Amino acid sequence: MSSRIPAEIILLREDEAPTLQGRLAAAIVRAILEIRARPGTRLPSSRSLATALGISRMTVTLVYQDLVAQGYLATLPRSGIAVAATVPHRRLRVSGVRQPGQGKPPDWQDWLSDHHLPRRVIRKPANWREYRYPFIYGQADPSLFDHNAWRDCARQALGTRDFADLASDRYGADDPLLVDYICSNTLARRGVHARPDEVLVTLGAQNALFLAVELLARADRLAVTEDPGYPDFAETLRRAQSPTTFLPVDHGGLNPADLPEATRLVIATPSHHIPTGGTMPLARRRELLDRAAAQDFLIIEDDYDFEMSYLAPPLPALKSLDDAGRVIYIGSFSKSLFPGLRIGYMVAPAELIRQARALRSIMLRHPPSHLQRITAYFLALGHYDAHIVRLREALKRRRGLIEAALNDSALQIAGAPQAGGSSIWVSTGGADSGLLAERLRTESVLIEPGDVFFERPPEPCPFFRLGYGTIADQMIADGIRRIDRAASRLRR
Repeated sequence: MSSRIPAEIILLREDEAPTLQGRLAAAIVRAILEIRARPGTRLPSSRSLATALGISRMTVTLVYQDLVAQGYLATLPRSGIAVAATVPHRRLRVSGVRQPGQGKPPDWQDWLSDHHLPRRVIRKPANWREYRYPFIYGQADPSLFDHNAWRDCARQALGTRDFADLASDRYGADDPLLVDYICSNTLARRGVHARPDEVLVTLGAQNALFLAVELLARADRLAVTEDPGYPDFAETLRRAQSPTTFLPVDHGGLNPADLPEATRLVIATPSHHIPTGGTMPLARRRELLDRAAAQDFLIIEDDYDFEMSYLAPPLPALKSLDDAGRVIYIGSFSKSLFPGLRIGYMVAPAELIRQARALRSIMLRHPPSHLQRITAYFLALGHYDAHIVRLREALKRRRGLIEAALNDSALQIAGAPQAGGSSIWVSTGGADSGLLAERLRTESVLIEPGDVFFERPPEPCPFFRLGYGTIADQMIADGIRRIDRAASRLRR
């Protein structure tokens, strides 16, 4: 083993850290582990390593100091910097390890024969940010987010005062500050009154949906959901082996008059229907609740986009009209803040929440405490309200640009949320939207084909969802023109 780590094997990688110091630290640690450097193995001098990498000697000195503090490196008298005796995560040599492919693998088709991948999945390319015209839904616009405020809240949550409490195992309990804000502020805006024992924090709305369906759906209970509708509704019910009726919607969303007599569970998006944006009128909401009482069924309400109401105040949530505890309400901060947050919540009678909490604890115990506390501070300190104001202003401006551009095209608006939202349901006028999406990618345009929202999509499927949450204002008109031209060529 060499007594010195050569500078040539310390290679910087752009994807390992956002800062130069972070990339250099990662490169040094990687070199130590890859060659299994023994304690005492010396590193290049700060001058020689800086020269080899073409960076500042001060940068190398600072990184060496940090790695000494972390226990990777040690300072030797008159000998410079060397690998420390306390270096963590040392690789071990293991003898007799079999090479991959030598043993007999399990028959995974047999093991997983009763499980199937979802048929309906909304897919977006991982590199969607590289597209010039990303008309996709559900992604955040970093330019509208107050990173400094979020960082301050994170610093507060990681402080000494909070750390001991948040580092402990809560045994299934949620952060009381976040639950209190949800009860006193978020739900109050929707006219919903709930006690803390009627609220469960979840890893996004999908987690809440899974828990509710897992507890309530059964093979002898008919479920009803919207068509077109959110694909996760269909796939979650399918996984639960629930018999399901996919009910066609109109401009007012799901029509309670069309519900089968045997209905036991309804999943709907009454405020902003997915994907058309239709809003269920107040009369229909009351009729749906009346039928739920008369036919003894439950309702799962996904109120995913109520904060994005900038054209008109949203109608009261279905849960706010429910005086019998038949509505299970699902909300999320991931849509209004950023999707990677994965903080949602379920509101339901205490009996159901107790069961959902027990089921959740089997899977993940509880969402990360620090993330819950950071979100709570962001909400309670007023940063969330300021963010929503910025978001609404931007979406309102983009909505106007979208509608103006569509009105100058042959494309047809097939549905748009009356109160606002961040997407519009569009028809090509006959061209298949899946084929259209493929053609448009060559022009750096992203749209969401509509077939995934239907249980049995029309052929060809002319509908697609046009999101405007992330696209820059100045790119909208040109992007719509490109979509219009490509659709026109397909129609011909």
